[in-house]
Amino acid sequence: MARTEGTGGIEGVAAAARRPVSRKSLLKAALVAVPLPALLGGGVALARDHRPSDAPLEPTPFCDDGDDPTPPQIEGPYFKPNSPERASLLEPGTRGTRLTVSGFVFGLTCQPVAHALLDFWQADDAGAYDNRTYRMRGHQYTDVRGAFTLTTVVPGLYPGRTRHLHVKVQAPGGRILTTQLYFPGEPRNNTDPLFDAALLMNVRQAGSAKQATFDFVVTPDRRGG
Repeated sequence: MARTEGTGGIEGVAAAARRPVSRKSLLKAALVAVPLPALLGGGVALARDHRPSDAPLEPTPFCDDGDDPTPPQIEGPYFKPNSPERASLLEPGTRGTRLTVSGFVFGLTCQPVAHALLDFWQADDAGAYDNRTYRMRGHQYTDVRGAFTLTTVVPGLYPGRTRHLHVKVQAPGGRILTTQLYFPGEPRNNTDPLFDAALLMNVRQAGSAKQATFDFVVTPDRRGG
């Protein structure tokens, strides 16, 4: 239907109001709004927590805004264990467009996973991996809200691949998820056989830098629960 001049704004608001809102989106909003001391004192109080029964919630795809848990991908040849613990991969002399990646780690029931491990590695601005030291490598842990932030640079193009970040994610005592994150609008997304649109980050320009977001949904324990 063509938009009628003078009513399109109202119709747009009404259409937005009819869109379903996932439980994960509501939880993220609450996590951002609630001060950290309140989280430390007893967690986030959401409407869905006030239920007539204390039975656990069933795993739901709505935790990932309609998708399944974050899909795995191959580790590739350049992973190195024992990376330094750090939230910034920038070092003196690091070249490239600064990139900040932030998000949350959730379990299958939409609960944030505190102290989840995230181990990142990537190519540098020139598309090269450092296999001698730990340049462009580092691990960190989510905070009590299940949140993480990585400061790095946009990786250069590696032969045969589109731009991507490697990451391993593990809830405490849980399975290790090995996967890769991708950038929207990259021409090589159409030719890279490993590319998965479910792993696209949301990326926006922020001055001369870029800001990206991505939320991981992981299996919280080794039994698959």
